[in-house]
Amino acid sequence: MTPRERVLTAIAHQEPDRAPIQIYVTPEIDRALRDHFSPASYIEEFEVDFRTVAPVPLRAPRAPEAGSRIACYDEWGVGYELVANNAGGTYLEARDLALARLQTMDDVENYPWPDPADYDYSVIPAQIDAAGEFAVCLGHAGIPDIINGVGRGRGMEQVLTDIITGDEVGVAIIDRRVDFYYEWCRRALEAGGGRIDILCLGEDLGSQKGPTMSPATFDAFFRPRLQRFFDLGHRYGCRVMLHSCGSTRMLQPRLIEMGLDVLDAVQPEPEGMDPEELKREFGSRLTFCGMISTQHTLPHGTPEQCRAEARHRLDVIGRGGGYIFAPAHAIQPDTPLENILAIYEEATGKRFS
Repeated sequence: MTPRERVLTAIAHQEPDRAPIQIYVTPEIDRALRDHFSPASYIEEFEVDFRTVAPVPLRAPRAPEAGSRIACYDEWGVGYELVANNAGGTYLEARDLALARLQTMDDVENYPWPDPADYDYSVIPAQIDAAGEFAVCLGHAGIPDIINGVGRGRGMEQVLTDIITGDEVGVAIIDRRVDFYYEWCRRALEAGGGRIDILCLGEDLGSQKGPTMSPATFDAFFRPRLQRFFDLGHRYGCRVMLHSCGSTRMLQPRLIEMGLDVLDAVQPEPEGMDPEELKREFGSRLTFCGMISTQHTLPHGTPEQCRAEARHRLDVIGRGGGYIFAPAHAIQPDTPLENILAIYEEATGKRFS
């Protein structure tokens, strides 16, 4: 099978020649794997079946002032500082919360919002050509990513309060993000001419203990906004993938009703997220991507334990299709390289020195 055939077969809940393979890494792990496999590509060595296309931005975000602790700004005007984490790496933490300063509807109207026209979509056909026989993806976990995406510019507590209270300003800010990404996706899909296989989206709907919001709040606020993207992807012939951390089990019947094809990158640790239970309950209607523990097994297990978990996901969850082999999140900097090699050895049948 070609990679594209393999991916689409698995999503159709038929068993491919092997489970499709995906990988998510932090910059530190990316560098470690590049160094290990140089001059070869670890993406090729691990037989990753997916390639991503995207429009090219035509306008650079605001530059930080000289001497500022702000390392960079994003397209929403939010400033980030580079911060060390406990896993031995660094990450960008939002510090200049520009959207928190919007207090009135006039503030919202006068804010310099990003424009979908600030991107060049004409590059996408050539990117698809270059992807060859791989499954072609558009998008990422930050689309529309209401809670996290707006939370980085306004504060997560404020965003959740805005949603629950129906705050006019807060909801208007959220819908600016939703509308921007909807049009960004639409233009990119149009440029793709029906050759994009998967529209990738994200919204963190779960915590370790259960859904982030009540089912009623999901239905009233999140569902109509996400439905627009699901319908858009299907209108252009795509399968739709939604990333969500945490426990989404209570919401999975709703996501299936909405037409979701793939739930990514499923964490096995949160309450109600046992892989075998999810497979039995929803596996004939929803494809799962992930399920390799990035909280426990990969960072803290032995290579043998990592192999055993990978083998279980491939043999049990992957039986009959409906599974994409991947870590449950970006592999963190404190993960031993031998553990990463172990899971991909199981997935590919290769042995990496």
